[in-house]
Amino acid sequence: MTQKEVVSVSIGSSSRDHEVDVELLGQSFKIRRVGTDGDVERAKQMFRDLDDQVAAFGLGGICFCLVGPGGRRSNIRSANQFKRLTKSPMLDGTGLKNTLERSTITYLSDVEGFDFAGKKCLMISAVDRFGMAEALADAGCEMVFGDLIFGLGVPLAVRSMRQFRALARVFLPVATKLPFQVLYPTGEKQEKISAGKYDKYFREADIIAGDYLYIKKYMPMGMRGKVVITNTVTASDVTDMKQRGVSLLVTTTPEFNGRSFGTNVMEATCVALLDKPADQVTPRDYYDILQRLGFKPRLERLAGQKAN
Repeated sequence: MTQKEVVSVSIGSSSRDHEVDVELLGQSFKIRRVGTDGDVERAKQMFRDLDDQVAAFGLGGICFCLVGPGGRRSNIRSANQFKRLTKSPMLDGTGLKNTLERSTITYLSDVEGFDFAGKKCLMISAVDRFGMAEALADAGCEMVFGDLIFGLGVPLAVRSMRQFRALARVFLPVATKLPFQVLYPTGEKQEKISAGKYDKYFREADIIAGDYLYIKKYMPMGMRGKVVITNTVTASDVTDMKQRGVSLLVTTTPEFNGRSFGTNVMEATCVALLDKPADQVTPRDYYDILQRLGFKPRLERLAGQKAN
């Protein structure tokens, strides 16, 4: 059986690299993530060198755009340098975030019986994962949007979807013009911990949702009974959350050999399976291929306290 390869080249830390061989829908895949520790030029060269060898690329540590209310896309200017490097499709995870992460919340409610009504949810960054944020709000969570707090260091909590929508209209056009290193931790910054700075927002929440690098950076030691809904975690991340008392871990992407890959990797894998150009793949295509693959959110109870 001919093996297809999907490679995520990330601007992030190489300490989070991972590789698996897996069979999906009768096809053999090698899926791997390679970090460049913040070295943009090295990432560019890797894309060029591997272009003829892969079925699809993932782009990690940066995305091409942010998706706000109403599905409005705002392109990130500093990501344009990656767009024309390869002939092979390059995916940043945006399309999958808006489908997979919405359906994760529905799955938790409809299949797992999780009751979101009245739960206090700290959404670390909603401009990065608006589909998840909107689904949590629609499910009845009392939301705190942390975009100003964790993205810009402004200690101002946004506590309603109406306020967030107004903020997004102003914030997105500005944010997408900033260097991506400002928007997202890269290289060594991914390993830097700043616990204690925003502990009160974690203490107030029942659910902490969003990108795990931000969660990890600011997460306090006392997380007893908390639910974490996120994406990419390593085995050591899981151990750390368990030691802090996290009750339930949910990752929107499935576990492969002790690791859940990022949405950019899984989106690239989906495109490699679909018989159509990447720019023609629709949200319906993603829903359909995820159903065929039987992908379900990963649920891992880390502490004895019931999470729902």
